[in-house]
Amino acid sequence: MKIAVFGDVHGNRFALEAVVADIRRSLPDVWVNLGDQVFGGADPAGAWQLQQALKAEHGVLEVRGNTDERLGEPLSETTAKHEMLAWLHAVLPAGTGAAVAGLPTNVTLADGAVLAAHGSPDSAWTYLLLEGKSWASDAVVLERLGDVGEARVVVVGHSHQEHLRQIGSLTVVNVGAVSRQKDGSPLARWVLLEGRGDLWNATFRRVAYDIEAAAQWAERQAYHGAAEAEQLRRGRTGKA
Repeated sequence: MKIAVFGDVHGNRFALEAVVADIRRSLPDVWVNLGDQVFGGADPAGAWQLQQALKAEHGVLEVRGNTDERLGEPLSETTAKHEMLAWLHAVLPAGTGAAVAGLPTNVTLADGAVLAAHGSPDSAWTYLLLEGKSWASDAVVLERLGDVGEARVVVVGHSHQEHLRQIGSLTVVNVGAVSRQKDGSPLARWVLLEGRGDLWNATFRRVAYDIEAAAQWAERQAYHGAAEAEQLRRGRTGKA
């Protein structure tokens, strides 16, 4: 079985289009979207439309991310990220926030051998593999995982960092992000899982896309577009 796993699109249509093209060449049996679908500024409406089309075409399994939860919150002057959320609500189709906020925190597939979540199985906000700025110990990871049943592979996003951890018979994979990279490389990321039962392989994929087009879209149209463009171009936040 081949499983294509991507997430943290963060409203970047340009990066997602390139990732989708790369995924299609692998001919996966199942597609999984790890959430944080539209909270970003490189054509979030276009990114939403493409993710909806993929779900209709491939039955993409989806979980909700932490920014998906934000998008589903009632918007008031005291809401965190109010200005960004107000802009997103203005450019996205009505009902988008409720749709992404209503997704499950985790899904299982491959007869229970694979478990997918955004952060941890029970929280979109928990970093499964990180403890502050360092990698968490195996003991901490297992505590955050809880009971994973028959799973042999757990795949998560949220941290925007690629990582693979073997803990006994369990393989834990952080797939990296489609957009808003943090490590200095602006390339889009996804993972191909291949296997069945107890035997699985994970291939980390990095994909080039038209970063400048995405950055220019953000500068022209997004809320705080200059900061968004800077991160897209540099693959990290902050100034050089």
